[in-house]
Amino acid sequence: MVADSVIDPRASSSVLVAPDAGSPSTASAGSSGAPLRRKTLAAKLWRHRALYLMALPGIVYFLVFKYLPMGGLIISFQDYKPFLGIMGSPWVGFEHFVRLFTQDTFFMLLRNTLLLSVLLMLISFPVPIILALLLNELRGRFFKRSIQTIIYIPHFMSWVIVVSLFYVLLTTDGGAINNLIVSLGGEPIGFLTNPDWLRPMYVFQHVWRTAGWGTIVYLAALTAVDMALYEASEIDGANRWQQTWHITLPAIRPTIIVLFILSIGDFLELGFEHMFLLLNSMNREVGEIFDTFVYTAGIQNGQLSFATAVGLFKGLVGLILVVGANSLAKKFGEEGVY
Repeated sequence: MVADSVIDPRASSSVLVAPDAGSPSTASAGSSGAPLRRKTLAAKLWRHRALYLMALPGIVYFLVFKYLPMGGLIISFQDYKPFLGIMGSPWVGFEHFVRLFTQDTFFMLLRNTLLLSVLLMLISFPVPIILALLLNELRGRFFKRSIQTIIYIPHFMSWVIVVSLFYVLLTTDGGAINNLIVSLGGEPIGFLTNPDWLRPMYVFQHVWRTAGWGTIVYLAALTAVDMALYEASEIDGANRWQQTWHITLPAIRPTIIVLFILSIGDFLELGFEHMFLLLNSMNREVGEIFDTFVYTAGIQNGQLSFATAVGLFKGLVGLILVVGANSLAKKFGEEGVY
């Protein structure tokens, strides 16, 4: 009885031996792996179809207006002639880039663009953070919503309207600000023509239009802060400033870093429309930037290849800055953009 019930170890080992890789069963399983993965991907896409449909307009926008036009960058290496087309225009290599870096206007453009970019980074970037922190301290729901609505309104105005409003206020011919200065015994100030006022006016208009809208992301990040941390800090005797410095700011630090990295990518991208509306013959020396120069060279003078080379230079600088800032953020233990 006992002998009959003993299991032969050789029999058990033969059962546990894995099938050969070349066996028909394994081959069929391997061949069905790819279709299985495709089915899994299709199932995931179908399960989250609502999210993908919501993202579809944004994806189409970037494909049509951001990625497809990048194919035209090839004309920066050509002497592009519209009647010859991209395929028929002669190839000139880096001639337009050499011309850009050797012109006297390059250093003027670089200086003006860098100065304005640094001013925006130092002044315009922190303002939405400060506004979000101040709005977060308001307890009256109606008052808080009213303030938010007021500071959001400028975002929905075009730069044409913004610059026109400031023109009406600052012009020497009946402007409200100059009328006030004259009534106080002063002399009218040429805000619109004096080169010294161009950069402060540019930065102030940018902050006034964009700061309120920029608070939305930070206010959303503030809602994720655990209220128990504030309660515990109050028990320890922390005041509101200490709570902001040690709890609120560290909680939204990842959001601040991500938005900072994204803004670094636009370091040389100040926007054409805003500066173009402020430029005139009196302040062009301090107001001409790469964006307005591209319009002047490409549209007004018809130098399409040269203007494309300037735009490609801006894009490459932005790419390098984003990659560098993202790597630096990761080196310090932050998440970064990717």
